Amino acid sequence: MSQDRDARRPAYRSVAPSQDADVFATADVFATPAVRAPEPRGVVARELAFDPARIMASIGEAPYEWTIESDVLAWGANATDVLNVGSLAAISSGRNYAKLLASDTAASRFDAVMKSQQRDGGSGVPYQLQYVLQPAGSDKSLWIEDIGRWFAGADGKPARAHGVVRVINERHAQEERLTYLSRFDGLTGEMNRFHLTEVLESTLNQAVAQRNSCGFMLVAVDNLARINESYGFDVADEAIGAVAKRLRAKMRGGDELGRFSGNKFGVILNNCTAEDMEKAAERLIAGVRDDVIRTGAGPVAVTVTIGGVTAPRHAANVPEILARAQETLDRAKAKRLGSFQVYRPNVEREILRRENVRAADEIVNALNERRILLAFEPIAETVSRQTAYYECLMRIRRADGSLAPASSVIPIAERLGLVRLIDHRVLELLVSEMAAVPALRASVNVSPASITDPDWWSTLGALLRANSGVAERLIVEITESTAIHDVDDTRGFVSRVKDLGCKIAVDDFGSGYTSFRNLRKLGVDVLKIDGAFVQNLMRADDDRSFVRSLVDLARRLGLSTVAEWVQDEPSAALLAEWGCDYLQGQLIGLASLERPWGDTVKVDRRKAPREHQDRSR
Repeated sequence: MSQDRDARRPAYRSVAPSQDADVFATADVFATPAVRAPEPRGVVARELAFDPARIMASIGEAPYEWTIESDVLAWGANATDVLNVGSLAAISSGRNYAKLLASDTAASRFDAVMKSQQRDGGSGVPYQLQYVLQPAGSDKSLWIEDIGRWFAGADGKPARAHGVVRVINERHAQEERLTYLSRFDGLTGEMNRFHLTEVLESTLNQAVAQRNSCGFMLVAVDNLARINESYGFDVADEAIGAVAKRLRAKMRGGDELGRFSGNKFGVILNNCTAEDMEKAAERLIAGVRDDVIRTGAGPVAVTVTIGGVTAPRHAANVPEILARAQETLDRAKAKRLGSFQVYRPNVEREILRRENVRAADEIVNALNERRILLAFEPIAETVSRQTAYYECLMRIRRADGSLAPASSVIPIAERLGLVRLIDHRVLELLVSEMAAVPALRASVNVSPASITDPDWWSTLGALLRANSGVAERLIVEITESTAIHDVDDTRGFVSRVKDLGCKIAVDDFGSGYTSFRNLRKLGVDVLKIDGAFVQNLMRADDDRSFVRSLVDLARRLGLSTVAEWVQDEPSAALLAEWGCDYLQGQLIGLASLERPWGDTVKVDRRKAPREHQDRSR
């Protein structure tokens, strides 16, 4: 190859350069520096330090220029090293270079340039592609990234192109790995959840089109948490990998396996009836159970529990398949670990599910549309019958204008995880009401979910700080069942509430049989005796003895007592005789959306607050 240092021609050229504007020619990036008169030492050092050809070679890139009419392909001097070819002659033309491409190459540089649908407006047309190069005499394939720009001749067709190639084997391997992990599980090598559901949808569509049936099973590794705790996560991973292999070994040809979640696998069965699924489940359960799994920590015994559903008979789409498979898996676990259940329709369950969906929509819409209302039920002093405070109760105004009581909403809201939202809204409404009515004392019920909810605590603290004087008039009620569920946690809750300045009442006391020792540990202020015992005082000796004992023991502990569901004067008289402090129920007045304060009923601020404060000391 000729080289003209004085003319500063590129070192790689084997033919006269084109007269067209040439980025490489003008930039002169491949030329060897011309011989010049000696420069000051610092100037020479700076010029030699910037060598584009050396820089490109060091990062594994080789520039090229392709003259299309003559098919001459000129390269930078480092191309032989980058592309692992013996000489530049092996890649001196587009045709020779194309011979080195792997046979399964989808698109070549020729395709990118000559088959381009774009037009050159004067600045060239960019292209970028990847392909595999197989140098002659080498057993190593090279993944090449080719980035360049082609320029049109006078006829508008591609006349020349130039660009840069680089070897991207490592990057391609990483991309392949990421692509693999996007569809397959790295631990087991089976399909991941995303790919599994794709295949499940395709299988379902095929079954529908062929008027056939398919099946899906969720296979759960039992007690994986115990394996993690006993042996460590590495051993648990070994167990999961071994379970995957055993499941695969027991599956029918044509069925599919994937890892659904941490301890669950999904199995797709083609042309499957409920009877076929039961036989398959028995094989899988036995295949995992019948021998221990050898791990680095020793043998580990593992079992699996399976729930399955056939489709489209019992599930019309993928979400239904997954939901019903999970439902049957839960039932199988509740019955016995290491068992199998197949989904069977249940009219009552379906009705309940539809009711849950309807109720969830109603609750969310009521929250969004501000249809959560407060009703207030008076709690009166036993002897004077003067109202001491009010219990705040939630009501929902339905879209048709009717009211839904809390008793018909709260259980569903708790089951669906919506009760926290209701608690937040009720708290906001009550504090706003109490701030507007300085004489109002009230209590509010808190669900078990909100007791440990940081957001609820944040809301309570923020509201009380923003509305001074409310905390000492607010009583927070928790149920006895909540209190005894975890005494230590409840004790912390009580302490935090009291630190904010509020008081604590235990609602429905007597239904959970809390020991008075635990009650003393909690440090609550008020006991509300479950109305189920109060309403039959005049008819049941057992209830009379029980309520009288509760009132007596509460007095000894310095706690105030409230009797719920008081319906008649004889019962009220008995409660007064035993020393019960407050009455609540039909005799005193039921909950109402009407606001009595400021109109007819005044809250006696002198009695209840002092009574509570004295008893809590």
